[in-house]
Amino acid sequence: MRLAVLNDIHGNLPALDAVLGDVDRAGVDAVVCGGDVIVGPQSREVLDRLSALSMPVHYVYGNCETAVLEQLAGRKPPAVPDAFLPTIVWTAAQVGPQYGEALRAWPKTLRLGVDGIGDVVFCHGTPRDENEIFTRLTPEERLRPLFDPLEAALVVCGHTHVQFDRQVGATRVVNAGSVGMPWGRAGADWLIVGPRVELRRTHYDVAAAAAAVEAAGYPDANGFFVRSVLTPPAADEMERAFEQASLRSAP
Repeated sequence: MRLAVLNDIHGNLPALDAVLGDVDRAGVDAVVCGGDVIVGPQSREVLDRLSALSMPVHYVYGNCETAVLEQLAGRKPPAVPDAFLPTIVWTAAQVGPQYGEALRAWPKTLRLGVDGIGDVVFCHGTPRDENEIFTRLTPEERLRPLFDPLEAALVVCGHTHVQFDRQVGATRVVNAGSVGMPWGRAGADWLIVGPRVELRRTHYDVAAAAAAVEAAGYPDANGFFVRSVLTPPAADEMERAFEQASLRSAP
């Protein structure tokens, strides 16, 4: 089995369409979406596009799906800063009527056997928590209690929007990066798994993605989405910031 891993799409339909073109040419057997498919200007359209694919699509939920489900249940999402709450409210109204039931069925983790690799576990933040942060800088001794018990050859994660490939004990841990909002340089990052691990990047018209914000009426807090797709911050700068956040939240 050969899988395309598309994480952190964030409702960016132009990015997804460009990546799907490369996915089709790569000859994969299935797609895995590792969370944060939604919360972005074309979240419903992204779900429509993924639902229409002829190949199997597997999902795990991320922190954005969790927040939207909290909103659909009539609760204020506790992990969402007030500045970004309008994006959750807007997204819930867009996707809830058609996709709320499907979102509630997505699992936290997914385990698949992949030829040439073995058991692969897919998650969003970590296998323990979709909001949990770690990076290539996180010390191995802090991570082994999370990954050793899985007894998986490979764990594929997302959440921090920065691709990496590192070893944690006996487990290879790879971040697929972000399709819709990668840090470091404009474009779309994704991954192929099987029989090797291949970090991929697709170039597309980022200006079209930025224009989608206004066309959709998306409440882009302080222009965060537009800035992120047009001129993303440096990856190492974001990793240092994420690592500080992970240290503050470490048990």
